[in-house]
Parts: sequence; structure tokens; C-alpha cells
Amino acid sequence: MNKLCLLLSSFLLLSQSVIGAAQQEVLPRVDFAETPEWSLTGTQFGGKLLLSDSPETVNADGIMYEDTVSGDVRLFFHHVNGTKEPKKILVLLENTGKSEADIFVYHYGFAGPGGDYGTVGKTAQQDYLANGRSAYDVTVPAGQKDYLWNTQKSMTVRPGELVNGIFDFKTSQPVKLKVVMVPKDYNEQTLRNLKVLDNDVTSLRGTFEGRDKLLLPDDVYNPSTDGVVAITLADNELDHYAIGTDMTTGKPVMNYGNYGIMYRIFIPSLEGNQKFKGYLNPRGGEYGGALGIKYDHKILDPLLTPPDTVMFGANTTTAVSPIGSYDSGKSLWFTFSPPGASNLPVRLLFIPDPLPDKGPGIITKSLQAPLNKTKA
Repeated sequence: MNKLCLLLSSFLLLSQSVIGAAQQEVLPRVDFAETPEWSLTGTQFGGKLLLSDSPETVNADGIMYEDTVSGDVRLFFHHVNGTKEPKKILVLLENTGKSEADIFVYHYGFAGPGGDYGTVGKTAQQDYLANGRSAYDVTVPAGQKDYLWNTQKSMTVRPGELVNGIFDFKTSQPVKLKVVMVPKDYNEQTLRNLKVLDNDVTSLRGTFEGRDKLLLPDDVYNPSTDGVVAITLADNELDHYAIGTDMTTGKPVMNYGNYGIMYRIFIPSLEGNQKFKGYLNPRGGEYGGALGIKYDHKILDPLLTPPDTVMFGANTTTAVSPIGSYDSGKSLWFTFSPPGASNLPVRLLFIPDPLPDKGPGIITKSLQAPLNKTKA
């Protein structure tokens, strides 16, 4: 997947999504260049994140990523079968201990296999945020291995197809997790002989501390005086990329785009008879994902961004997708995570409704009166 604007050209070769012209409209009288950033305090928390996205296009059988984990873990994997033959892409759990290991999978989303990479990444995120799947247990006897979920055993990934999964789980004791690609008719001997594959240019694999990020604005939003405000996500300037370790090599790595990290974003606003609207604005190219929303203490269905096409934001930094209209003073939370196959960074924009004639981030209407021409 494309991780940075510098990698846009490689992503365009992969993307098969449709760009909706309606989603390319700009907000009238919003000055994207002058929109002030909302000052935030960010805190990393939660268990470990295992990221397996390199090699993204897998050209040979082998291990894409592995690490021994325990406690609370999130796995984000995103891989394409780059061979000319049908394959299996599996997540294995190996118990090297002397007693059975219990793995409780309590929250997850999955999409694919599919050839439309934008759809796969967007659907996996929507599936995770909807959280409609039942939790389950995997028990691995001492010295044995099992699968993170059973349906992968029967799932065949054809050439050029992508799979994307986001799995949160807890382990009762250390287990070795492996993300692998194998032949369609693999056997136990095949699994024993697998070797770790080399990284690709993005080096997007590793283990990172703090799989979640809490963002709390330093000030309460007052639509009538603050005008337009923005929260920039995953740009590595205002919102830094996570640093971790590739446990297959021991080398430090950077999560370019913060894939797999769940952002919990609180939007405090001044109580009063005011309304404001929210928009998502891609800043790095094509983007398609979903947002979790909790408004007035009620969890809403995940909101697709954009809602009526797979992706948007190509060749522009002023495209927007609406993320709701809200009453000022009511509790509002967003859950955001960079979707697979999308470009970063993005911005969340918050705009008074109705938009006043002037204020921060607003293009002021001309007050100059028209010239009155008279005959000489």
C-alpha cells in the first residue's frame, strides 16, 4: 500500500478504485492553506501492535513477519499474492511453552481476498469498527500450532489479490505469531521449512509499543469565534509516526502512516445554541476508509469516507467527505485508523454552521462596493 506521497506512483499502479467526481468538490469560502491547527495533546496507550505489510507484494513462499508475544496484542496484516499461482496467506500461533496457551480474540475486522485494493482496505476497517463479529478462543497445546482464525485454512488467495486483517487478542502466555504465505496444498513439512522473506522498500513491518492513541484538544471549540479548525493525522510533523523494532532483524523501523494504530479523538465544544459540521480532507492522494463515531453518548454505525465511492482525493488537497453535523456542547468522539491501501496524511475539519462572514480559516467576502459607471 502507498505509505507516503513520495510512493504515490507505486500506489497508482496498484489501485483499482473508482474516483467519485461529487466527492472532489471543495468547501466554499474555506481557506485550506490558512486553516489553523487545533492544539492537541496525544498519548500512546494499549498493548503491542504487530505490523505485517512488508513485503506488501509477496513474490515467494515464506514468513512475512514473526514475533513472540504475550498479553494484549493487535495484529495488522496487509499482503498481496505477487506470484502466478493460488496461495494461502495464514496467521499461525505456535506454542513453544510447556503448558497450553489460551488466545482470546475479542475484536477484529477482515476483508479479501480481492483485486480492488481500495475496497479491501476500506472494508476491513469498516468491519473492525462495526465490531459485529463474535469473540472466540483459540487453545494451542504445548508444542503445537494453530491458526488465528479457522476460515483462513479454506481461503485461497489468487494472483494479484489482497488480504487485510486487524485482530485484537490476549494471550495467557507467550506464543510465537507468524504471518506466512504457502502453496495452496501446503503441509506440515512446508510450514517447518519456511524462511523469513526480505523486506521491500517500505520496510513496513515490526512490533510497536502503544497500539492506540488518545488525542485531547487543549481548548474547547467555540464555533462562533474559532471559525474553521483542523486536526492533521499521520503526517509525521504534527502527528509523529510510531517507532518500533523489526523482530526478524532486530533493526529499528518506522510505521510510515501509523497503520494499525487506533486513534481515539475527543471533540470538546462550547455548550450553547450552536451547530458545527465535520469533514475529512485527504492531503496525500487517494483515500478510502471509515470513522467510528460516538455522539451524545451513543455509538453510531461506522461512517464511510467517502460514502458513495471507494476512494477520493486524487490530484487535489481540497476534496472533502462529510463526517456529520453536531450540536455544540454534546459529547463527541471519533475513532480513526489509517486504512490499508490509502494515502496519508488526512485532516479532520470542523466548521461553524452556518459559516460566518469572517473568522479563522474563512475566506472573507469582499466588502468593496461595485463601481458605478456614468457617461462623461
